Amino acid sequence: MCPEGVRVKAKIGLREVAQNAGVSLSTASHVLNGTAPISLEVRDRVLNSAQRLGYLERRKSRATIATLRTILLAITSEAAPHSDLNLVSWTMLNGLRQECERRSIRIIPFVSAGNRIDPAEVRRIAQAENVDGIVVLNDDRPELIRALAQARTPLVILNGEDPSMLVDTVTGENRFGARQGIEHLMALGHRRILHLTWKGRTTIRRRYDGYADAYLAAGLSLPVDMVVEADGFEPVQGERAIRELLATDPILKGATAIFCAADNLALGCLKALAVAGLRVPEDISVLGFDDIVRGEFSSPPLSTIHLPVEHLGAAALGLLEQRLIANDPLRPAHRLELGCRLVLRGSVAPPRD
Repeated sequence: MCPEGVRVKAKIGLREVAQNAGVSLSTASHVLNGTAPISLEVRDRVLNSAQRLGYLERRKSRATIATLRTILLAITSEAAPHSDLNLVSWTMLNGLRQECERRSIRIIPFVSAGNRIDPAEVRRIAQAENVDGIVVLNDDRPELIRALAQARTPLVILNGEDPSMLVDTVTGENRFGARQGIEHLMALGHRRILHLTWKGRTTIRRRYDGYADAYLAAGLSLPVDMVVEADGFEPVQGERAIRELLATDPILKGATAIFCAADNLALGCLKALAVAGLRVPEDISVLGFDDIVRGEFSSPPLSTIHLPVEHLGAAALGLLEQRLIANDPLRPAHRLELGCRLVLRGSVAPPRD
């Protein structure tokens, strides 16, 4: 029996939240667990009821609630178009969109006018829209990260790195993926491996690091002057770089294999080699990175490193949600890397004797 004048506080459960919000029990469950698309108006009503009744805080403490309602997606203008040249970024964006749709998370897009994201504009929109988190795609410039890290809004860099570890990041394991590919070429007998790349973001530089790691792990000296830089990542730029090298050095520095930092470069490389009368893989092997759809239908089909682009968006949302749940300004930055894997098709073979 309770002492006189003392009221026992009723335990608030999901049923009470549903009744207070005027929705069914299943709808409340879907909202709080992020298990089905629910309209923004209904989602807000359920979450507001859960907060008023104290249910939200209890679920948060057990880390069992979907807390993201609205995110700001900041991308560069070069990443926005859907084209054959932009399949990696577009697949990442589509994966993020599908996951947001599944969880009923609203996306507010911001496309920069140039190839660099303006941090002041990102912060202005984030504040005006009262977003729960910010996702920045591809742009991991230190000055951008420093500027956005000063804001209180949770932030994750998608497909980028932050060596200073100020903010959360998610990317594929570019360095290990490249090392895995080079080690496979070495196991086939290749030693003179040309690396075709371009001045890309940190993630692209990590692919060179993996190339170098494989040589060091094998106890071999890194070949001198075996890196060729294209003007960009497009197939035509890869084709031009190999064509220019062939014009001055028909034996391609003695290479028996070419590791390309992106499938787009590899497709251009294949074209330049075919025009020069070099057979792939009989005369020289070609290995790409990314595993875009076009590589499956090249001639020969392109061997490559599979980047899990379709899963990166969901991982980014997970990092944002963890930070919201923790509600700890001293929580250290997290760097999440998803594993890459080797995909063998027809463009790689042992070197000729």
